Amino acid sequence: MNREGIGLQKEAPLTEPRVGGSILSIDYGRERMGLAIADANAKVAQPLSTMERINRNEDMRRLRELVREHSVRQIVVGLPLKLDGTRGEMAEEAERFARRVRKQIGVPVDMVDERLTSWEAERLLEETQGRFLHVEKSGGARKQKRAAERLTVDAVAAAVILKEYLERQGQPAGQR
Repeated sequence: MNREGIGLQKEAPLTEPRVGGSILSIDYGRERMGLAIADANAKVAQPLSTMERINRNEDMRRLRELVREHSVRQIVVGLPLKLDGTRGEMAEEAERFARRVRKQIGVPVDMVDERLTSWEAERLLEETQGRFLHVEKSGGARKQKRAAERLTVDAVAAAVILKEYLERQGQPAGQR
């Protein structure tokens, strides 16, 4: 799929999804992860939440809980490629995270190019809400601006990643 004039690299074939259940999308970050969910039948991506990172074990425990709670049968992790399509440090970190999720949670994991998803998420939030939330650091303390009332850029970015994954699922194999 072409987004905002940026061509996507040819990607590996998608994992054949299991029947039924939900698809969970993760916008991976070092401090927090944006989460989005889609019912496999409805094919509509919805922002779910933003998970503050604690440590690997606790993060996996909370993800495992979400997988059970939402009957997740497929996980999609954003792959933060550079604009020129090359892999940097964050892409390698996201790939390691995806392998850990696959191994520890036991659900198939696909990776989707996430270039410009945060920018697109901000644009979508500005259009729909006129505001968006970033977690800010100030003097070492975190300030959150009424997070319960607003969707976060991270969760909406995860929904954008999931929307692209769902659109690719609907394409014939040769066009993926």
